[in-house]
Amino acid sequence: MSEERIIIRFMAARKVASLLSAALVIASIVLLGVKGLNFGLDFTGGTLIEVIYEESVPLQEVRNSLAEEGFENAIVVNFGSDTDVLVRLPQGMSPELGDQVLSVLEAGSPGGVELRRIEFVGPQVGEELREQGGLAVLLALIVVLIYVAMRFQLKFAFGAVAALGHDVIITLGVFSLVGWDFDLTVLAAVLAVIGYSLNDSIVVADRIRENLRGMRGHTPLEIIDISLTDTLGRTLVTSGTTLLVLIALALVGGEMIHSFALALLVGIAVGTYSSIYVVASLLVAMKISQEDLVVPEKEGAEVDELP
Repeated sequence: MSEERIIIRFMAARKVASLLSAALVIASIVLLGVKGLNFGLDFTGGTLIEVIYEESVPLQEVRNSLAEEGFENAIVVNFGSDTDVLVRLPQGMSPELGDQVLSVLEAGSPGGVELRRIEFVGPQVGEELREQGGLAVLLALIVVLIYVAMRFQLKFAFGAVAALGHDVIITLGVFSLVGWDFDLTVLAAVLAVIGYSLNDSIVVADRIRENLRGMRGHTPLEIIDISLTDTLGRTLVTSGTTLLVLIALALVGGEMIHSFALALLVGIAVGTYSSIYVVASLLVAMKISQEDLVVPEKEGAEVDELP
């Protein structure tokens, strides 16, 4: 006798999952509206200064030295090596700024300090970057809607786009809640989350479509549970290995990519959940059925005669 197949009843918890998703999305929108994001210099404008130390120096000491001299809210990170340091200041560009910062750093360092470069990002450029970043996310969602509608069916498209919007909003909400810096690297991570979540959603949608077309004697709800069980192993392995890499990057990857890794960690964790519950729950709510996936026969098509 063959072993009985174990089917996980994911959809039994769909109402609880839907309430949880709705609560998280609403809370994230409220946070974004009230508190907003802690935009980095890429979006707000400011000055970037790169210096080279002869010997490695603790970054906290550099931050303290700058704060004592009136350079508040300075962002200090290593850039490639322990002796290469990037200083980001909210202050606007001035002819004396580079020399002032260099003199402060030299006073707090036993070795020599060399000014490598100084760059200025204006507030107008930062505002344009914010607008273009938002348009990039919106365009990505529209393209996904069109692609999934053509590749699968319109109900699948609405489910996939809702899952992507769910992931992006909650990721931004976490950044707003915790106050992590939101810069261009985080925006790139958000776009990467869209791609990752879309991949997961398409894998789930493809299995649901195959089973809806090929399985008989089951309700759509049972077929969705079977499909999610079929893809669970692949989802856990892919997400698990990706999260391990991102945890390593967040812990030891350095401050330059710390926010990038954090955004991907949050986004992929939420995306794994949404590919199971948001997409499938919406398909159930929209009453997906086998009739939705029937391929219409072409008029005049010949039917093979039975022998």
